[in-house]
Amino acid sequence: MINMKKRTGFVCGDKMKRKETAYIKEKKWLAEGIVSMRLSVSFAALVKAGQFVSLFVRDTARLLPRPISIADADAEAGTIRLVFRVAGEGTRQIAAMEEGEALEVLGPLGNGFPLEAAAGKTVILAAGGIGIPPMLLTAKQLLCTTGARPRWCTPALCVHADGWRNEETFLLDDLRETGNVLIATDDGSVGVHGTVIDALTKWENECTTGARPLWCNAVIFACGPKPMLRALKEFAAERDVPLYVSMEERMACGVGVCLGCVTKTAGVDDHSKVCNARVCTDGPVFDARDVVL
Repeated sequence: MINMKKRTGFVCGDKMKRKETAYIKEKKWLAEGIVSMRLSVSFAALVKAGQFVSLFVRDTARLLPRPISIADADAEAGTIRLVFRVAGEGTRQIAAMEEGEALEVLGPLGNGFPLEAAAGKTVILAAGGIGIPPMLLTAKQLLCTTGARPRWCTPALCVHADGWRNEETFLLDDLRETGNVLIATDDGSVGVHGTVIDALTKWENECTTGARPLWCNAVIFACGPKPMLRALKEFAAERDVPLYVSMEERMACGVGVCLGCVTKTAGVDDHSKVCNARVCTDGPVFDARDVVL
């Protein structure tokens, strides 16, 4: 039986989380329905790749906050960057706010990617849709840790495999500053016509590494919709590559109280004695072997 607590490091959230008033320092529309915001916060230096914040809207009829992953953090400037899709009334209200306005923020929340697992390895950052933004911060923190720069078809720091809907490839320029980018689009307008798996398979087929197998010293960090993560889990298992996934689930409280984001696990949690975990506090990042996708 899998010792869930030992392998995923389940804890009751980050003790450093805090709720405070943040101010919008910058706002940009990156694509249709995709907005980028920089917020001034006191906890920018505490943010770990893969964590998220909860934003509270003004509408008193909507008591629950909106969880949004952190795309970047600048400790010196005291800001975090959020990139999100307008998906409902809550995110619509947040997206309608302008520079200089204030909103309540709770964060940083959740457990991030285990960057130590990437030491000395080729890191594949695989993402789809609105799962792409947190990979920017992940890549930047990896660069700060190793100082390395990637090259094609050799042991590299970071290779992005990202999937967009169409030619509106938001954050592409930012991602290219941190690593090589394999592009896939649903409509085939840019890059590979298909999924992230199609892009990785094409890269695998084209990449020559001499006597060194492509996947012999690699790790995959991923974020995106569950079907993509499910396919990546199979892809990684076939190549015996470690995979860590950041799960996108609907959340309510964001601090592990409401149990609205429970996901099924492959083993029993030592604490609860059940095959469940809370994405908001036990995740959102999990070892893919420990969750049922």
